[in-house]
Amino acid sequence: MTGSTGRPDNRTGTPARSSSMSGDELERAVRESLASQAAVPPVLRADLAGVAIRRAGRSQRRRTLSGVTLAALATVLASAGVTRFTQEPTPPDAPVVVLGDPYPTTSASAPVASPGVHPGLPADVDLVLGDVLATAAGTRVTLTGVRPVDRVQRFRDAEGWLVIGAPTTAGRSLWAVRPNSPPQVLLSGADEIVLSQDSRQVAWREGTKLGKGGILDRRVVAVVRRPAPAGAVPVGFTGDQVVIRLDPDLPGLALWHPPTGKLSTGTDRTTTHVYGTRPDGLVVAQVSTGTPRRPCVALLDPKRYLAPERTICGAVLGTDGHGAVSPDGRLLLANGRDSALLVDLETVVNARPAGPPVTGAVAWTDDTAVHVSGGRTLVRVEAAAVQADRNASAGPLAGLDGASRALPVVGNGS
Repeated sequence: MTGSTGRPDNRTGTPARSSSMSGDELERAVRESLASQAAVPPVLRADLAGVAIRRAGRSQRRRTLSGVTLAALATVLASAGVTRFTQEPTPPDAPVVVLGDPYPTTSASAPVASPGVHPGLPADVDLVLGDVLATAAGTRVTLTGVRPVDRVQRFRDAEGWLVIGAPTTAGRSLWAVRPNSPPQVLLSGADEIVLSQDSRQVAWREGTKLGKGGILDRRVVAVVRRPAPAGAVPVGFTGDQVVIRLDPDLPGLALWHPPTGKLSTGTDRTTTHVYGTRPDGLVVAQVSTGTPRRPCVALLDPKRYLAPERTICGAVLGTDGHGAVSPDGRLLLANGRDSALLVDLETVVNARPAGPPVTGAVAWTDDTAVHVSGGRTLVRVEAAAVQADRNASAGPLAGLDGASRALPVVGNGS
């Protein structure tokens, strides 16, 4: 028997390639494998909440940016409009006078029938009784939200009244009042307000500026503002020019011509009070003149920078400046030392006692003057009767509570 000649195991021979690998080769292979895996970007799971938050953030930022842009544009446009309307920029520290009605009242001032105003009044004179305007026609209009009242003047060409409020911490206001409609603010926040006799013009002081405008359909139009000397305030009109008191504590007047802005001070340093303006444009005023100095009535000519055309010193005047000129410019009702005086401006010496002193506004109608002395005593001065040495009529007003005062309406029938 013969034996096997092959290998004692199942190996068939030497392999085609060596299975042995050095340490360096193994390390290099591992590095290549890891590098190839790192080069492939990982598959990420979808984060829906994060996407929504990021989108909302972008939308909010776009809305915020749009809002800021619109607000800035609106501010620029509003500032440009105000600057154009006022013609001059207002200093940041100056008070602002509001034109128009920023807070319109909602309650109407409807007329209510009444038996009459007062038996002592002329037939065409209106009277303010507290917060009620009693008209000569026998109706009553409630001055809703207008009190306190300092002066009331009737519109000349339309039904209604202009009301100047008394000084408050917020300044003075000018209101337009008509029956069956709410009172409407025309001006507010002024230091002083004065109306022309025909109710078509208004002048005021606001901070460091003088203002002037026309009154048309319950609006202040054609507004002009100019810098003003310290202490200067408007006290009246002569034509389109405004009479200015240069200093409330010192004598002297000036004329302001708003279209040119010119303030003509002239040489007047004797005028202490202004009573009104005559139809011929002469300003009726009280001056301090003579030696020794005493108060006299003077007619000042605006064409000569308010130089006196004539001075009347026959009347012994008081120094409070209360009084008013008749519509025809012939008569002056003013205070003397102890009573009111009726002064004939056409004569040199002609002044007669005319009842209790004037303490407020005077309403002239034809040749009769009406005022309320002390806020509660109605005084009626008939020029013909007083010049004939008859007394003026005076009597208490009925229907007033303890805090209310009466005030005649200026411009009735004149």
